Amino acid sequence: MTPETSDPGRDFTRLEAAIDRAANRILADKPARGPRHMLIECVVFVLKQAWACVFGALLLAVLVAARLWYPDDAPLARNDALTIAAILIQVGMLAFRLESGRELWVIVLFHITGTAMELFKTDVGSWAYEAEGVLRIGAVPLFSGFMYAAVGSYMVRVYRLHGLRFDRYPRVWATTLVAVGIYVNFFSHHFIWDLRWVLLVLVVLLWWRTVMHFRVWRVTLRVPLLLVFVGVALFIWLAENIGTWAGAWLYPHQEGGWEPVSPQKMIAWFLLMIISVVMVTWVYPPRPPEIREGSAERAERG
Repeated sequence: MTPETSDPGRDFTRLEAAIDRAANRILADKPARGPRHMLIECVVFVLKQAWACVFGALLLAVLVAARLWYPDDAPLARNDALTIAAILIQVGMLAFRLESGRELWVIVLFHITGTAMELFKTDVGSWAYEAEGVLRIGAVPLFSGFMYAAVGSYMVRVYRLHGLRFDRYPRVWATTLVAVGIYVNFFSHHFIWDLRWVLLVLVVLLWWRTVMHFRVWRVTLRVPLLLVFVGVALFIWLAENIGTWAGAWLYPHQEGGWEPVSPQKMIAWFLLMIISVVMVTWVYPPRPPEIREGSAERAERG
């Protein structure tokens, strides 16, 4: 929701544009300062974040529901039911115009890269899924790829919902090289040196000076991008704890009974999130705040 509903640069889906227009009609006469203004901005921020998380939230709800209520003796294996549910969620996202075609391909790409990593990690014993169902590749049920797609979905949706702009964003070619290095290290550290700390240093060096500008409703806030990365990694780690509690997959230390996921896993999620951030920049090139969205769109077409 933004006051500038006529801005042609807003890349909302049709449904989001309709919601945006209705919300601005409701908020049009609200104060521009004071406690009520601050409360409105906070509420709008929470609603936008919830809307950006809708794919992941629905998938997480399905995982928890399957843990609590799915019968053990059902004719359809639990993992297959989860895969079908994940497919229906994705189809629904498209059918109800909750995702734009422009961003779908990067979500699919993240789905593929995540599944490839799942195949390798389950083979080397990093984690495991229940050995049931037919909708799988090797030891990996197909719903696992949708968990990675949920992260990609959040990234692309939050970009346009908040109209993200950046000061001193590093070159995309440089961030792409680091993202490739991170992805390769997820595989190679099982055979050679683990370079995650080197990669963490490179991430800090690249994005240390980057400031993100994000619009709530009337207010545009500024925050160091690295701090945002840490916050998102923490959120994903919390969701991972729910996913493992629901039995979607298990780490070796959880096979004798559920225990919280080690906080060290946040480093892995932080690095994996960098890959998704870089993929999003392939669809939405980072723009500085002084470039108006409408002007940038016209420049791209020209």
